[in-house]
Amino acid sequence: MSNAQTIPRKVVTQERPAPDELVPSRYAVRVGDIDVLVISDGILTPPAESMATNVEPEVRDAWLDDRFLSKVAFDWALNAVVVRSGDQTILIDSGLGEEYPDFPRAGQFVHRMEAAGVDLAAVTDVVLTHMHFDHVGGLLVEGVKERMRPDLRVHVCAAETKFWQAPDFSLTAMPPALADLARKASLDFLKAYRSNLRTFDEEAQVAPGVVVTRTGGHTPGHSVVRISSGGERLMFGGDALFPVSFDHPEWHNGFEHDPEEATLVRLRLMRELAETGSWLVSTHMPFPSVGRVATAGDLYRWVPAWWDY
Repeated sequence: MSNAQTIPRKVVTQERPAPDELVPSRYAVRVGDIDVLVISDGILTPPAESMATNVEPEVRDAWLDDRFLSKVAFDWALNAVVVRSGDQTILIDSGLGEEYPDFPRAGQFVHRMEAAGVDLAAVTDVVLTHMHFDHVGGLLVEGVKERMRPDLRVHVCAAETKFWQAPDFSLTAMPPALADLARKASLDFLKAYRSNLRTFDEEAQVAPGVVVTRTGGHTPGHSVVRISSGGERLMFGGDALFPVSFDHPEWHNGFEHDPEEATLVRLRLMRELAETGSWLVSTHMPFPSVGRVATAGDLYRWVPAWWDY
């Protein structure tokens, strides 16, 4: 079969959710010989206007109305990924953490990792797509660092660590309170994990078949992770792609530090995904966020995978 026809194989687990877990929170696929587990950290609810800061409110509201979505607070899924390649267990991003009471539906990272049977002590590597608070926060939860291996490797783009030492929010539309949270979380993370950092300039192989590559745009060091094995491919797109990106790739997200560059990045990635037939998982696509990208005239469309039970 070609890459575009190959379907990831579901890894079936028998554990029942805890009584307070009324929705699925993990979904497993195989990419060749590599296991990929998508774990939901919950839902973020930023202001709806943050999804499209360069359009008139009525245009944005019409898009939301067409999808029966709130015009006040836009529900964003928050997904992290665990990858097992060879003898390495790799965590890609870590969700929100516990310090953000304005987002009570997120911050589920620790107990959902445990529910999925992932031992924090077994994680050999962490890859950060970037250092926004909803990507590093889970690793800042009290007690998590102590449960990780002392030789843990944290892979992050060098441009990202440099940026957060003196971040520039001038091109974002982040509310001041969220900008303060982002600044604090990044600095807290750098302080806590500095000795574990393994920085790269443009690209690094984390494990066999697992490569992280800088894209820039959303943040200066924003990166995506490409996973390939046995002729199958999957990309973890971080914050390069959002649900609205397929209809309106030109709409700026309020959290983008270089909105114009971020638009070029998502167009480039969607073109790659459509041409290669690679699967896509992305931080804020609706859980389980497994799907493909297809061409639709001059734009692209999201084709979610059929759930495999």
